[in-house]
Amino acid sequence: MAAAADQPCGSAAESESQSEMMAEEEGKSLAPDEDEASGEEQAATKKTTTSCRDRKCVPGIVYLGHIPPRLRPKHLRNMLSVYGEIGRVFLQPEDHQVRKRKKKSGLRRCDFTEGWVEFRDKRVAKRVAASLHNTPMGTRKRQRFSSDLWCIKYLHRFQWTHLSERLAYEQTVLQQRLRTEVSQAKRETNFYLNNVEKGRKRRSQAQQVDTKLWEFTQHQTEEEIQKKKKQNDSITQKNQEKAQLIQQKSQSNVSLLCKIFSSNQSK
Repeated sequence: MAAAADQPCGSAAESESQSEMMAEEEGKSLAPDEDEASGEEQAATKKTTTSCRDRKCVPGIVYLGHIPPRLRPKHLRNMLSVYGEIGRVFLQPEDHQVRKRKKKSGLRRCDFTEGWVEFRDKRVAKRVAASLHNTPMGTRKRQRFSSDLWCIKYLHRFQWTHLSERLAYEQTVLQQRLRTEVSQAKRETNFYLNNVEKGRKRRSQAQQVDTKLWEFTQHQTEEEIQKKKKQNDSITQKNQEKAQLIQQKSQSNVSLLCKIFSSNQSK
């Protein structure tokens, strides 16, 4: 009986040892599978990182429709550099006439009307435009520009060369407009001067006509008539006297000639 009792105990021990051996073998067979899975994951992550590095980041441009006063490019760069890497920044200054008015009123600062910001990655630009649009610029109440809202729009398929071309085109259009305005001003001044000269000539002619038209003769008085008669009578008397003297001289000449001719005939 004792031997029979010992046999099942030995068989139980042997079965336990065999189960432990099987578990160890299973563990050893599972361990390389886990190592292979981890190695595949690491290779996949490496591939993704290398693909991300090899992929060229396409820049994206964001348009700012509202620029608050006293905001400068450095402030804008500091505010947006938190969300991603920023390339070029351009802010359009105010019109020349607006600056002249401000200078006359005593303000010498130059504010901006609109702007363009270039992000190194267009995905970041899209994310920034979608998240910041119509949100306050400052996160705190006492922070600068906290009362102003972002007015951002992502420009799809817009490049910085397009902006430079547009600015060059606007500059040429502005120069051409200034030339046309200057030429038009010259034409207006010449036309005005010509009209002034014509007006002067017409005024002088009108004055001459007025003087001629207003010349009139008044009826003569009796005294003037008598004076004229006396003058006429004196003139006639003088003429008569002259005629008489001429006749007397002619008669004396005739008598002399007669005497001369008569003396010659007698001889």
